[in-house]
Amino acid sequence: MSKHAYIFPGQGSQFTGMGKNLYENNMLAKELFEQANDILKFRISDIMFNGTEADLKQTNVTQPAVFLHSIIAFKTIENAKPDMVAGHSLGEFSALVANNTLRFEDALQLVSIRANAMQKACEVNPSTMAAVIALADEKVEEICAAIQQETNEVVVAANYNCPGQLVISGSIKAIEIACEKMKAAGAKRALVLPVGGAFHSPLMALAKDELATAIEATNFQTPVCPVYQNVVATAVSDAATIKQNLITQLTGAVKWSQSVQAMVADGATHFTEVGPGKVLQGLVQKIYKEAITDGVS
Repeated sequence: MSKHAYIFPGQGSQFTGMGKNLYENNMLAKELFEQANDILKFRISDIMFNGTEADLKQTNVTQPAVFLHSIIAFKTIENAKPDMVAGHSLGEFSALVANNTLRFEDALQLVSIRANAMQKACEVNPSTMAAVIALADEKVEEICAAIQQETNEVVVAANYNCPGQLVISGSIKAIEIACEKMKAAGAKRALVLPVGGAFHSPLMALAKDELATAIEATNFQTPVCPVYQNVVATAVSDAATIKQNLITQLTGAVKWSQSVQAMVADGATHFTEVGPGKVLQGLVQKIYKEAITDGVS
C-alpha cells in the first residue's frame, strides 16, 4: 500500500511576507501566530510579514519563523493524516509536532532555545559551510578527514541533501582548503554558503549542552506515526530515542538523502512539503524520480 509522507523544510527557506496569507485568511492561523508572539516575547509575525531579508536571516528569527510557517500551514490542512514524517535539520521539530510527539508550545520554546544557543556558538567559533556539487559522498568524506588530520581544523560532511549535493561544515580556514581540494578532485562546484556558522558539526557542541538540558526537561509523547530522523535515517517511534536523536542532530550530519530512501523503502510514494519554499520537493525528485510531490504553504 502506498504511503503519504509529510516533510518539513529547515533554515534557508524563509522569505519576506511568509505566513501573511495564512494570518489574514485563517482564524486558527491568526490565533497560533499571536500565541507564538506571546511565547517568544516579541512580535515575530511582524518580522515575518514585513521584515527585510537581513532581519529574517538572524538565526534567532529564522528558525522560529520557518517552524511557525510550517506548523501553522500543517494545522490548516483538512484531515492531514501522515503515514510518516521527516524534517530537514530545524524541520525535524515541525515533523515532531505534526506526528504529535511534541506540543506546539513546547516545540516553539525548544526551537527558540536552539536558535539562540546556535547563534552564541557561531559567535564563539567563527565558522561556515560550503556546498559540494557532483562529487561522490565517499570522496568528500575522505578529503574532509585528510584536512582534519593535516590541519587539526574541523571540517565534516554535514548535509547529505541528494545524490551529487553534499554540504560540508567547519572552520573558515578548513572550508577554504576543502573547497580547493574538492574542485581539484573533480567537483563541479564547491561554494561557500552565506551562513553564520558550522551547523551540524562538532563546532556546535557549545549549543548542544544547552539544547540537551531543555529537551530532557520537555515532555515527548509516543507519536501517531514514525519520524525518519536526520542522524539515523530510519523510522523512529520511541519517545526517548527521538529525544536522544534530536540532541545528537545539532552536531551530527543531516542524512536527508538516506532518510528519503528509507521512507521510499517503507512504502512512501507521495511527499507533501509543508512550509515555506519548495527545496525539499526538488531534493525528493532527485533522490526518487517516481515520487509524487506537492507543497502546502
